[in-house]
Amino acid sequence: MFRSLHQSIVHFAALALGRVKSQLYRTYSHTHTHKSQFTNHKTGSTIKQSNSQDSERLMQVQQRLRLPLPSDPRALISLLVSLSTTRSLSQGEQLHAYLLKSGYIPCSHPCSPYTLLSNHFITFYSRCNLPLLSLLSFLSLPSPPTPSSWSSLLSSLSHHHLPSLTLSYFRSMLLARVPPNRHSIPSVARVVGYLSDPSLARSLHGMSLKTPFATDVFVLTSVLDMYAKCSLLKEAQKLFDEMPERNVVSWSALICGYADAGLHSSVLNLFRSALHDGVEVNDCTFSSVIRVCAETTLLGLGALLHGLTIKFNLDSSPFVGSALVSLYSKCGLLDSSYKVFNEMPERNLSAWNSVLIASAQHGNIGTVFNLFEAMQAAGFQPNYVTFLCLLTACSHAGLLDEGKRYFSLMSVYGVEPGPEHYAAMVDLLGRVGRISEALFFIQSMPIEPIESVWGALLTASRIHKDTNTAAFAAQKLFEMGSCSPGMHMLLAGTYRAAGRHLEAAQARKAMRDSGLRKDAGLSWLEAGGVIHTFASGDQRHGRSVEIYRVLEEVGKRMEAAGYEPDTSGVHRNVRYHSERLAIGLGLLVVPEGVPIRVMKNIRVCNDCHTAIKYLTKCTGRVVVLRDLHRFHRFENGTCSCGDFW
Repeated sequence: MFRSLHQSIVHFAALALGRVKSQLYRTYSHTHTHKSQFTNHKTGSTIKQSNSQDSERLMQVQQRLRLPLPSDPRALISLLVSLSTTRSLSQGEQLHAYLLKSGYIPCSHPCSPYTLLSNHFITFYSRCNLPLLSLLSFLSLPSPPTPSSWSSLLSSLSHHHLPSLTLSYFRSMLLARVPPNRHSIPSVARVVGYLSDPSLARSLHGMSLKTPFATDVFVLTSVLDMYAKCSLLKEAQKLFDEMPERNVVSWSALICGYADAGLHSSVLNLFRSALHDGVEVNDCTFSSVIRVCAETTLLGLGALLHGLTIKFNLDSSPFVGSALVSLYSKCGLLDSSYKVFNEMPERNLSAWNSVLIASAQHGNIGTVFNLFEAMQAAGFQPNYVTFLCLLTACSHAGLLDEGKRYFSLMSVYGVEPGPEHYAAMVDLLGRVGRISEALFFIQSMPIEPIESVWGALLTASRIHKDTNTAAFAAQKLFEMGSCSPGMHMLLAGTYRAAGRHLEAAQARKAMRDSGLRKDAGLSWLEAGGVIHTFASGDQRHGRSVEIYRVLEEVGKRMEAAGYEPDTSGVHRNVRYHSERLAIGLGLLVVPEGVPIRVMKNIRVCNDCHTAIKYLTKCTGRVVVLRDLHRFHRFENGTCSCGDFW
């Protein structure tokens, strides 16, 4: 097992070694120019030194630095620990310089009491977000380094997402015959999970079983989290079931793993078991479960969890706050999202990104731009997700110049555009009718286009009835091995809208010959704690007779107001599509003055979009509809999307 792990690490390190130095120096250069900010790379949050206790410690440290420094290594270690706690980089550098100049370090003897002091500088620079200096501090230690020195280094490298160096130095530690311990194993497990490498995960677990820490809850929890991040949920569940002792982190790791895999029922069942067993669940646990409620639009359960976070005094957590912002947004309650965000006592970058994407999906484009400025003013640096939110907002509103400006701004902040950013730009260019420019943009991309890029071009071509470009984009998708029935249907719809019915029939036949079936268009509405789901022309609901009757009654008023059905954009002419049936139930069960909130798994068609505008005008009701791409708020005959979606 040791040999298997060694071989895997050597292979990975050999592939990545050419990138290690440049990656590390980029990390050092970036962090050294932002000494007042310390970034948590797991959450993207900026941790501010606002804690009163830290301020008091910092004042004490500053007073001690004005006095003659003691030569007692214990007193110096105490001082350095205080500096680490307060992340006092400048004072720590002064102390380091003093010790170097005075000759106390580096030590030539591993048993010197100053060796422990040198070891503490590894942790100090790591906490100040300077992993390069942590490494240099380690390299200045007398040989051979102690096990605690190895553990401190591995912790620093893994916390700063440097997997190549972490694995490389872990291998060096093993070659130096230093056995892994309860601190080094979790550090390596963290980067293996980050790499999502199942082979390395199994090897590391096998190695941990041969150590005295095979039953240590701290080690087992880190292995469990590693398995979950490597999508090895069976192994994670088996390990969880066999753990002699579990803690809240163990429960949270498994819950997060199921949540990331989209296994929503497993998340809810596991969370219920945790509460039943009396586990003191934390903010990470709640944020994962609330995220599941957001994805499944379970507003009632999500609101109940919100109440529990208040009861457990976890509502001030930025992780819980971010999840609640997403919950209320995805359930159509944007005002509640804003309320949660505005009341958050502490915000991280994830919270800002959550409220940005919420505003973008609901069509509050001006709010998106204002929030972006406020985020920067608050001292947060935009990241990969932030710019994706901005480009999505520009795409939803057709703001081409602004989209190009934000895309160019990415390089200013050192954010490398990814496939999602390129897809957003293609979507933006296509939606405003710049089909040829979108195609040229794809052909000039420095990376290979992924399926979503060609899919965005195909969608835009369908909107603007450009059958030639649609066929070209579809061909590219099929060459990539795309088997999505939605792409076949998009191509067929493009041909049909252009009156090329023979090609439309051929596209549908090609889909059938491939053994694919069209994704069923479904809509659902939550009422009384029950999710009511509808398909087009559905008559299986217990109140179908009432639903059709109320839609017929409203339909007469809509036609009198000028509504004319348009079935040119749909393949099958049915009386009512799924979203209109859900709205019909909403007219029956949702109280007056309360918006009717309906969710849909595909794009709303032109006819339904027009019909719902007339319905709100004739009934005075408000309808909030979430389709595959965005939210539509229909009120008094208008839609928040401005008929651009």
